[in-house]
Amino acid sequence: MTTRLFGEPVQRREDARLITGQGRYLDDLGAGALAAAFVRSPHAHARILDIDVSAALDVEGLVAIYTWEDLPGALAEPLPLLIPHPALTHGRTAYPLAREIVRHVGEPVVMVVARDRYLAEDACALIRVDYEVLKPVVGIEEAVRGVHLVHEDVPGNVGAHLVQEVPGPGGLTAGEAIEAAPHTLAFRLDVERSASMPLEGRGVYARWDADDGSLRVYSSTQTSTSVRMAIAAKLGLPLPKVEVVAPDVGGGFGVKIVHPWPEEVLVPWAARLLNREVKWAEDRREHFVSSSHERGQVQHVRVGFDDEGRVLGLEVEILHDHGAYTPYGIIVPIITSTQLLGPYKVGAYRVEFSSIYTNTVQVTPYRGAGRPQGVFCMERTMDRIAAHLGRDRTEVRAANFIQPHEFPYDQGMTFQDGRPLIYDSGDYPEALRLLKELIGWDSFPEAKARAADEGRRIGIGVGCYVEGTGVGPYEGGHVQITSDGRVHVSTGLTSQGQGHETAFAQIAATELGVPIEKVSVVTGDTRRFGYAVGTFASRAAVMSGNAIALACRKVREKALRIAAEALEADPRDLEITDGTVHVAGVPSASIPLGTVAVLSNPLRYAFDEETRRATQFAGAASDDRPPVAEGEEPGLEGRDYYSPVRSTFAAGMHAAIVETDPDTAEIRILRYAVVHDCGRLINPMIVEGQIHGGVAQGVGGALYEKMVYDEHGQLLNASFMDFLMPYATEVPHIETAHLETPSPLNPLGIKGAGEAGVIPVSAVIAGAVEDAEGITIARMPISPSDLHHLRLTPQGAPGSDQ
Repeated sequence: MTTRLFGEPVQRREDARLITGQGRYLDDLGAGALAAAFVRSPHAHARILDIDVSAALDVEGLVAIYTWEDLPGALAEPLPLLIPHPALTHGRTAYPLAREIVRHVGEPVVMVVARDRYLAEDACALIRVDYEVLKPVVGIEEAVRGVHLVHEDVPGNVGAHLVQEVPGPGGLTAGEAIEAAPHTLAFRLDVERSASMPLEGRGVYARWDADDGSLRVYSSTQTSTSVRMAIAAKLGLPLPKVEVVAPDVGGGFGVKIVHPWPEEVLVPWAARLLNREVKWAEDRREHFVSSSHERGQVQHVRVGFDDEGRVLGLEVEILHDHGAYTPYGIIVPIITSTQLLGPYKVGAYRVEFSSIYTNTVQVTPYRGAGRPQGVFCMERTMDRIAAHLGRDRTEVRAANFIQPHEFPYDQGMTFQDGRPLIYDSGDYPEALRLLKELIGWDSFPEAKARAADEGRRIGIGVGCYVEGTGVGPYEGGHVQITSDGRVHVSTGLTSQGQGHETAFAQIAATELGVPIEKVSVVTGDTRRFGYAVGTFASRAAVMSGNAIALACRKVREKALRIAAEALEADPRDLEITDGTVHVAGVPSASIPLGTVAVLSNPLRYAFDEETRRATQFAGAASDDRPPVAEGEEPGLEGRDYYSPVRSTFAAGMHAAIVETDPDTAEIRILRYAVVHDCGRLINPMIVEGQIHGGVAQGVGGALYEKMVYDEHGQLLNASFMDFLMPYATEVPHIETAHLETPSPLNPLGIKGAGEAGVIPVSAVIAGAVEDAEGITIARMPISPSDLHHLRLTPQGAPGSDQ
């Protein structure tokens, strides 16, 4: 085939529509719909004594008010625990509307439906809820003391506890290897709580058709097919009678993979009950206090190593704050504990985590999903080893790298997908070489000395990571070529800015030999594709990309078979170029794919000139050949699914140079470099865009973004006035280089890239600030006030045994 677009930096096809206001987001829909609003708990922990709605009944335009007592059947039960795990012994989820107890500020208590959102909010303000305030549990330290409980039936506030151990050479345990090591270090690390902040919050819009008993729901979600199944189950509807469509989604970053949110079942239920269209769109404060957070962990580390810096034994104990509920299970701490190992061989390893309930917003995956915490732990450990030995930080890392000839490399653990943690491919020494060259690592000491002569403090940091991507169980793709020669691609997986319309079109265009302009892509619409898992874990390209490729290959094979009959040629002698099937080396012996599509679907009736060729007297049935091959369906289309053996493992390395102000303690990033390996690149420009966006979020997590709770469980910075995020002025220019080590696990040889940019940034910035200041950095994010405090009360030199 000559139409080769795989690997090319094709301009994103969706951008023109989105940046000119032609996008259709959730709140662009349902202009005449009734509006829902919610009374949410002002308390972190309280018992509901009474709900008085009488004052709200006179609000003009009020349609309905619902509390938990109004909810029927399965809707009155707790929301599902989506990912059970044997270690999650005390999993707990919320009710759609609070029943008796509220466990965090922002938990929904009452739903109001009115003519518009303003009136619904007015009614909410008039509803009086009487509470008996209970003692809230805030922060990991208070939770583990277990004096007060978030859930009365969860001892010690521990929802889950898991230990994984990998013995070292000779069968030594991690503890034994550490005790026998020439050098040991022990220290504590802290990562503060943060949250994803998509430009568009969550939202749901539902339409009930009473005539045929069907429901159509639009949701700003990362998993339309799963929302569909949840709605059908909770409302007791047959699955074929429920459609869920994800319109344009203004960012997800993990928070929209949770399903169903209370609003995703309550709004459709109200629409059905009232036989009216109903819509709810989240405001920004609601996103802060009633969606999801992530990141918060305390890590205790013990490590033993030799004179070269090789890790002989590593023990890590993690306390993970999962907030008030666990709807997404314990995926985040599982990822932290397994992805912590990065590109290294660490001898004997023992990791133990406890996942703890607190009276705060629930914790579910946010871009990176536990990996930033794990990389912070491992890379801070590498930096401390280097400082303790007085060795170059990159040399210590190189001493511990898995080597290219050792792939596939079994880390001896179980990953988040329940399958072995086996790295499929990579070249970590080469990635480090490229990174050092890109950032100018070897010449940096001279630059640092020159800056010091000028009274400036600069430092350099480095961070390495391995990212599990392409998590199963499956995704599917459907491809259809119509009589106009156009290719229509659909997959159930959703999109929220990743460039799927472009990347998936590149795959289809390459596989079928058609111009990309002829390819259209639809995602996240259960009317077009009803089976999917969702968009998360850097899995879209690996899962749907390979499924679409496999479906295209089915269509291509069928097209060549039909064209061969028409051209009286051997299918093996045919090629497809620019949408035309022709005999290799004989362009004149050809037939357009549109005509092949017509011939694949013999007709009785002629609608236009193309379809006339396939009617019974003029076309495919005019000789003694059967119009459709035996056992073959009409139409030039194909459907296929891709299910991986296990996850693929992308990798990368970042480096940064920062400057710290001697007077104000402000931290400025001077340079930032990234080397990334996600296997074969579908579109290097899209991958770079993903990296840039991830680094921007990583900078926020390293320097700015922190959810601050007081002792009463009140979120003190629940607005953009108080929750600081980086502007474009704080995001550095990012220099990138790509390394391609194809994955042997899938037909396209690709790995995921969606979360890569965010993963190591905190570790990199911490190392750079530490290098500039000579002060140990053990907690992130680090603000100017934090750095100023550390200057006044230093924790000791980097690498000291604490």
